[in-house]
Amino acid sequence: MASLPSDCPEPKRILLIDPDEAFGDVLQPRLGNEYVLLHKSSNESALAELNVSPVDTILLNLDAFGEQHRSVIFRAANEHELSLPIIAYSWEPSGQRVLNAFKDGAFDIISQPLDLQQLRFALGRACRRAELARELAATRLLLSNTRIDGLLGNSKPMERVRGAARKVADVFTTVLVTGESGTGKGVIAKAIHRLSPRADKPFVAFSACNFPDSMIEDELFGHEKGAFTGAAQLRRGRFEEANGGTIFIDEIGDLALPLQAKLLRALQERTVERLGSNQARPIDVRVICATNRNLEKMVQEGTFREDLYFRISVVKIQMPSLRDRKDDIPSLAEHFLRSFVRAHGKSAIAFTPGYLSALARHPWPGNVRELQNVIERSVVLASGNDYLGVNDLPEELKDMSALEDPTESGGSFHEAVQAFKKELVRSALRMHSGNRLKAAGELGISRCYLHRLLNQFGLAEDEPVHQLEEKESLPAEIDELDPHKQRFAVRMA
Repeated sequence: MASLPSDCPEPKRILLIDPDEAFGDVLQPRLGNEYVLLHKSSNESALAELNVSPVDTILLNLDAFGEQHRSVIFRAANEHELSLPIIAYSWEPSGQRVLNAFKDGAFDIISQPLDLQQLRFALGRACRRAELARELAATRLLLSNTRIDGLLGNSKPMERVRGAARKVADVFTTVLVTGESGTGKGVIAKAIHRLSPRADKPFVAFSACNFPDSMIEDELFGHEKGAFTGAAQLRRGRFEEANGGTIFIDEIGDLALPLQAKLLRALQERTVERLGSNQARPIDVRVICATNRNLEKMVQEGTFREDLYFRISVVKIQMPSLRDRKDDIPSLAEHFLRSFVRAHGKSAIAFTPGYLSALARHPWPGNVRELQNVIERSVVLASGNDYLGVNDLPEELKDMSALEDPTESGGSFHEAVQAFKKELVRSALRMHSGNRLKAAGELGISRCYLHRLLNQFGLAEDEPVHQLEEKESLPAEIDELDPHKQRFAVRMA
């Protein structure tokens, strides 16, 4: 085969499995430089080729091998890392044998004598699927190396958050996470810990808003036995529990000024003193703080210590609100759906367009936490259908739906899609003066599928059809072959 220009795409590699060794020699020139045939006459040699050569698609003679041998080939293709598509061809593309081939995973089955147009179309579809499988595998590998558990979403704000988390994870410095309630400040704190060298050590979370001021010192620093009435035994505080690991102090803006002073001392000296004790105990703790309040303004107002603010905000990470990362809503919703379906033993597996439209239009004042609650409520109260629809939404979200839900409103969304497809078919036929073959090529579908669409939309008699000669004369080099080799004939439609 002649060498390709440097700017031409690499030819697709097709593994042809056919016992007739002449078939590949005849077929290769008909396919041109776009494809390279690797012809093997037995399934043993074909399986050996799969182990050593990259292949995009398999072209299999369904008539030439018994059921056991065919099953071996299909199993090898399905277990391949890319799940290789198989195009089978047969003199009788119907019946139980073909049905079994589809059950085994055949991508397409075409009839002999081979129609070049049909074969090229099938090969193109199969190779595109193989290419998508390679891209998906590469993406999964990339995600496995770059994904941070819990920090879902591919929006630019979340990419910035993940980048910041990776940068600070390996260094021992305090981090201040800011953002509205429900944005996931605790999630990123855990992610930083898991990415850090302290990942195998404790992660201890403490929220200042969950305790009265009188209990916070005891919670953070602990007490000695007899330190106060009711202190019947020694108790270690959260800092000591987190020793060697990470402590996450949420809502730090709620700390009273006296507690802020004691926290500052612990951070500066890296020691803690239990209530009822004068002994300073050394601690080795990574500190991550979070707040939904404006600490800079609080410093100006005198309600938050400036020295503590500078101590805890060596690195600041701003968590974006959900309304600023709406591109992430579908992936977040899918994640929560899978989690709650599994947790509650429900059957819902997907969302209707109307449901997703409502999610996209809601302002989400409660951010990701609110979205999580909405999905869980929908799953728990769903009527048992496989799809969550508009009627499964809370009342405050139902008016946000821009689309009628096809499962609940007579199918207007389905009708809109069908009308769009009908207009595409009509336009393609007009563009090519009713030539159905060219119209199918314009639409990127097979002639058989186009015929079904014409009948479905009632267009079969509406458009003039350019009748093509069903079968032209065979190429000279094929015409000279023995009659039994006429299966190599490639109609030049």
